[in-house]
Amino acid sequence: MSSVSSSKKKSKPMQLGVAAELRLSLQGQDLAGARQLALLAEIARLGSLTHAAKAVGYSYKGAWNAIEQMSNLAGEPLLDRVAGGKGGGFTRLTERGAQLLRNYELIQQEHTRFVARLNQQSQGLSADYALMGSIAMKTSARNQFAGTITALRTGAVNDEIELSIIGGQTLVATVTRESSQELGLVVGAKAFALVKASSIVLVVDGAEAEAGGLRLSARNQLRGVVSRLVEGAVNNEVVLTLPGGGTVAAIVSQAGAEDLGLAVGAEAVAVFNAASVILGVST
Repeated sequence: MSSVSSSKKKSKPMQLGVAAELRLSLQGQDLAGARQLALLAEIARLGSLTHAAKAVGYSYKGAWNAIEQMSNLAGEPLLDRVAGGKGGGFTRLTERGAQLLRNYELIQQEHTRFVARLNQQSQGLSADYALMGSIAMKTSARNQFAGTITALRTGAVNDEIELSIIGGQTLVATVTRESSQELGLVVGAKAFALVKASSIVLVVDGAEAEAGGLRLSARNQLRGVVSRLVEGAVNNEVVLTLPGGGTVAAIVSQAGAEDLGLAVGAEAVAVFNAASVILGVST
């Protein structure tokens, strides 16, 4: 016997953050990124290529390679080495190198403010990010619904999950207890449901009347209007538009479609078992 879960555990809403590295380019060529510019900044601060390379995590040779590459792209040297003297030699940026560093710091400030503004909008973006992930998902199931778990009833072997989808419709799915735990299914969590068109049976009001009113054990019964009917050699694909704008597709034989009088504009009910619903979550 199943019981309604009393757990108040809620899934944490997905927080979408925006991060970006600033890189400079010159005439379409990649000039420098944060690490190369950090090297220039350390040279200006320390007056030593050796110490600057160590501070940024370059080898001495790697630092020279970075400086030479930037200088070649800039069209003039960025580094000036002063040798000898009582205090020994030192390394400094040329005027072009210092100018590049100053400009980068100004651009970096604007870049930081820009990313901060994007992150202020991240809560609004998170739902769309999840939606894009669902859209990009490839599956053979004709029917795909995104929604929120509104109820969860636990059993010894299986859990029964209720999912609120587009238009306030409710889908019911049964999954094993183990799968429910692995997916982290809890009330309030976002999830998506997959249902094969071949798993759906269509019922029309006329059929209900002839049978004296049908009583079905199938937990899912979605009423809608036929909005599209694609005829095939053997089977037809019938698409119902549901209240709220959702759709559900079913595969019906030619003979079955004719017997039911299925046509665009006709009302019908899509019926399918809870065991036919596959649940998934975005990671």
